[in-house]
Amino acid sequence: MNEDLIYEILSVVAEIPAGCVATYGQIARLIGREKNARLVGKVLSMAQYYGDYPCHRVVNHAGRLTPGWPEQSALLQAEGVEIQSTGRVNLKQYQWEC
Repeated sequence: MNEDLIYEILSVVAEIPAGCVATYGQIARLIGREKNARLVGKVLSMAQYYGDYPCHRVVNHAGRLTPGWPEQSALLQAEGVEIQSTGRVNLKQYQWEC
């Protein structure tokens, strides 16, 4: 995978403010790769190899958290993001307006 692309994705993730979330698709649009939301997810799954990024602030298009990552909920809640009983974030309330 192209390292420039990886750092482009991670630099957008680094801009997401505490207490807000972004979607994979939103990040893909911001880097000019509208149809590559899955690529964003793939890069974020390997982000620990590139540094410390707030990947916990990225959710899917419906506000669902990443499966198999229970710490994501705790990290978001520590920033004041409420997790609904359905395990989702209310995007109307918490989505990053960039």
